[in-house]
Amino acid sequence: MGPILITLICFTIIEIYLFISIGSEIGALTTILLIFSTAIIGVYYAKYEGLKTLKSGFIQLSKNEPMGYEILSGAGIAFAALLLIIPGFLTDLMGFLLIFPFTRKFLFRKISKKFNNNNARQKNNFIDGEFEDIEDDNDKKL
Repeated sequence: MGPILITLICFTIIEIYLFISIGSEIGALTTILLIFSTAIIGVYYAKYEGLKTLKSGFIQLSKNEPMGYEILSGAGIAFAALLLIIPGFLTDLMGFLLIFPFTRKFLFRKISKKFNNNNARQKNNFIDGEFEDIEDDNDKKL
């Protein structure tokens, strides 16, 4: 089993556990209404944040500056909207964490530090040396 499959199975088990636990505390109808309300509120907020990111991207583009953060932010908002549409409390929590700008920046910084450290280690994997071209009579025959 791959790590992705194991992660999906664990997420499903946690979601079912949360549905049962929260549903037994607040009732089935309230749980269903809570799931739908978080999806609706989350999608509208994702739309708002997406438009704000798009506007920021156009401003960066007009200033002829790189807009790497805006592209990553837009992808994060799209993934957050997907998580908010999927029914579940854990996915809603993860979606809301990705939708808010300050937590999104924090997560992007953590991920970029991890990749920058890996790239720095990979850049130092070289052997420095010198070479000398030697002419041989066998090379002239070819």
